[in-house]
Amino acid sequence: MATTTLIDNLCFGEGPRWHNDKLWFSDMHDHKVLSVDMHGEFETVATVPNQPSGLGWMPDGRLLVVSMLDQKLLVLEDGQLSEFCDLSTLAKYHCNDMVTDTLGRSYVGNFGYDLHDGSDPVMAELILVTAEGAPRVVAEDMFFPNGSVVTPDGKTLIVGETMASRLTAFDIATDGSLSNRRIWAKLESAFPDGICLDEAGGIWVAAPTTHETLRVVEGGEVTDRIPIENQAFACMLGGTDGKRLFILTAASSRPEECQRMRSGKIEFVDVQHAGAGLP
Repeated sequence: MATTTLIDNLCFGEGPRWHNDKLWFSDMHDHKVLSVDMHGEFETVATVPNQPSGLGWMPDGRLLVVSMLDQKLLVLEDGQLSEFCDLSTLAKYHCNDMVTDTLGRSYVGNFGYDLHDGSDPVMAELILVTAEGAPRVVAEDMFFPNGSVVTPDGKTLIVGETMASRLTAFDIATDGSLSNRRIWAKLESAFPDGICLDEAGGIWVAAPTTHETLRVVEGGEVTDRIPIENQAFACMLGGTDGKRLFILTAASSRPEECQRMRSGKIEFVDVQHAGAGLP
């Protein structure tokens, strides 16, 4: 299944979200949040000096942005970014992807350790930020918690634990707390980065090290694979009918290489099932 390039010359795309008939995403190493339509016309939404990653929206329409290096969650109001929540006392290392639910609660992951300097891996925590901006740890001992989805009924959170090659599920309580931790799917050699959920219950997984985006169902069966020339770091379902799978790709994730090469692309392919749940 061949992909089509929507836009290229990015540093490193992350956190794609389909919102208001456009694909929104972070160009992490270019320090920008952008949106692009299906004609490839794009605009800069915000500049984030400390690297943007996960995106989400509050029920009132305000945009939330993870600011990685200073470990903060920012909010965009009237064209200006301001601090919504400081996560630096709870997150072990750089904050990363997140998912925001329909109640405005955000589940934010972090690296746990320096991914690029040869440090030994360190387990990380998953942080819940309430709609009022209050943070607390809701899961610990996670192996690089990364892309996350919330099921359409709002009752289940599924998180990609990148360095454990698995998707991990939790039940969501009425106060946002998590319980009943379990392995949703084991991915063998694939390391899950960004993920998105479809209406048939499958999860598309961007797997950079195996140069593919794959669809997996609960229990671990892989139903589809889309090979990617570069590495696939994130994916999102959207488009007019929700069946267009956008894949954010790049030759590298290292900041200096991303800025020098500008190999980042947004590619897409049409698939069988429309997107569901969040993000």
